[in-house]
Amino acid sequence: MINTDTFSDELGDNHIGTSAENPIRKDAFDLTDDQKIELIKKDVASILTTLGMDLTDDSMKGTPNRVAKMFVKEIFGGLNPLKKPSTSTFENGYKYGEMLVEKNITVYSTCEHHLLPIVGRAHVAYISSGKVIGLSKMNRIVDYFAKRPQVQERLTMQIVQELQKALNTEDVACVIDAKHLCVNSRGIRDIESSTVTSEFGGKFKEDKVRREFLDYIKLETKF
Repeated sequence: MINTDTFSDELGDNHIGTSAENPIRKDAFDLTDDQKIELIKKDVASILTTLGMDLTDDSMKGTPNRVAKMFVKEIFGGLNPLKKPSTSTFENGYKYGEMLVEKNITVYSTCEHHLLPIVGRAHVAYISSGKVIGLSKMNRIVDYFAKRPQVQERLTMQIVQELQKALNTEDVACVIDAKHLCVNSRGIRDIESSTVTSEFGGKFKEDKVRREFLDYIKLETKF
């Protein structure tokens, strides 16, 4: 018989994702944000009490509420489709036909296996097929999909797929270089390693175009 707890631990440590979509239940948005905060607050209080913390202490008594609000309003806010950024585009009136690269976009996400931070940089590029998108929109798309319990591979794919839909082109690429605190602060506790993932669409699958993009970004960022 398979020990499901052991299997789950191994699955998480091996950083295996099970879907290109986040595993969100159909009833995920039946509750309001305020209702979710109230429920999560009680659960956080229960965890801290079980660990032996004194929640009557002045420093600790507000922690359950702070954590609950952070989960719902901030670090997992990208789960809510109502918070999806507008991806309005514009005609490429100046006929710019070369690669556009937005590099060193800050990534703050959360590993879905241990709920520990993922911190790094995303580098995104596209070649216009007649439409362009505001530069800040690219940052907002990265931030939206990062604000979820995530797997880095999935996050990379979601950014590319969203821009492909918005720009009506397959010619989109994304590389993410990030540190995972589930590796850096627990388990092997390797503070130097980072994880690099990539997704290349359309012309970026061609060696020359892909190399041009990678030459632009160089991956020299220090965290």
